[in-house]
Amino acid sequence: MKASQNTQTCYIDPTLYNGRPGNCEKRLEKEVRTYHLLDQLHISYQRLDHDAIPTIEACRDVDKMLGIDICKNLFLTNAQKTKFYLLLMPGTKKFRTKDLSKQIGSSRLSFAEPEYMERFLDITPGSVSILGLMNDTQNKVQLIIDRHVIDGHPYIGCHPCINTSSLRIKTSDILERFLPAIHHSYLLVDLPES
Repeated sequence: MKASQNTQTCYIDPTLYNGRPGNCEKRLEKEVRTYHLLDQLHISYQRLDHDAIPTIEACRDVDKMLGIDICKNLFLTNAQKTKFYLLLMPGTKKFRTKDLSKQIGSSRLSFAEPEYMERFLDITPGSVSILGLMNDTQNKVQLIIDRHVIDGHPYIGCHPCINTSSLRIKTSDILERFLPAIHHSYLLVDLPES
């Protein structure tokens, strides 16, 4: 199946797989580590494999096939670069730094540089994912979730630390099993609609 957004063409394997790939030889070690942890926690998930997806717009076809709503994953920092945040928000909302900064009591926020993303989450731009928090063993990154991502949404979509696969995982498994297992909590915020 070919999925196209604007001039971008992205191949998506139309098969919805249950669990990890049968053969992980050509998968990155950080992706395989993600599957290991999910399996250890007995968290089931469905997987789509596809070409690298660099933007939220290009994710629309994948999200349709997974039966989930688009979710933005933004890696942010304060002006002093002393605090780092991973924000999950609906793909339909526009990010306004002042709205979030006020709710979490932080100085003005901006997008963090890729080197911090790699250092703390072992992920690269385009692959930002809540699952990357498993690599944040020092708890340098605070997870922030917009209430609309989890209210009434039984599933969350995310990358397994690389943007060539996408997973559909129960929201309750992320909040009640995954986050406690990796010793991360989250702040709930209400960001305004665009």
